[in-house]
Amino acid sequence: MRLRFIIPAVLFLFLGAGLVYALVAIQSGKKDPSAVPSALIDKPAPEFSLPAPEGFPQGLSTADFKGKVTILNVFASWCPPCHAEHPLLLELAKEAKAGGFQLVGLNWKDKDEKLAAWFKEAGNPFSHIGADRSGRVGIDFGVYGAPETYIIDRDGRIRYRYAGPLTSERLRDEIRPLVAKLKR
Repeated sequence: MRLRFIIPAVLFLFLGAGLVYALVAIQSGKKDPSAVPSALIDKPAPEFSLPAPEGFPQGLSTADFKGKVTILNVFASWCPPCHAEHPLLLELAKEAKAGGFQLVGLNWKDKDEKLAAWFKEAGNPFSHIGADRSGRVGIDFGVYGAPETYIIDRDGRIRYRYAGPLTSERLRDEIRPLVAKLKR
């Protein structure tokens, strides 16, 4: 009869201890909750060809990656974190124009008119934008949600992935150094 009460209590204690351990690890910086592994690192980018959203000049395809270091940002107008990282992308776009890499966008599950309204107000940081209206290309890349950022080398291989909004620190500590290394 006692076992009926003891077993659930022990299980509850183990689950509670696991939760406390995970929270302490996240708070101490040992675990990054946004670090989602990608099976595509060091593999070729998925083959695709997408039209530009209506009113934008250049669509996006895998062929656009060949011979250029590329930062691919998955974004949408309905995504608040995408709006938060947008000023950093505008800054990165200036750097891309100045040398050695391109910044492109994968507009994920969005409406063309909403994107056009947003970019009319906020500016367009991308040299090419592919309209992934169905989300199929995002699935091929392993996108969990917007925003996500990928770095693709000159050979079209994915070298980096980050899920979540970019920060100045992430640009400084991870993205810019990797782009500089890949440009050599």
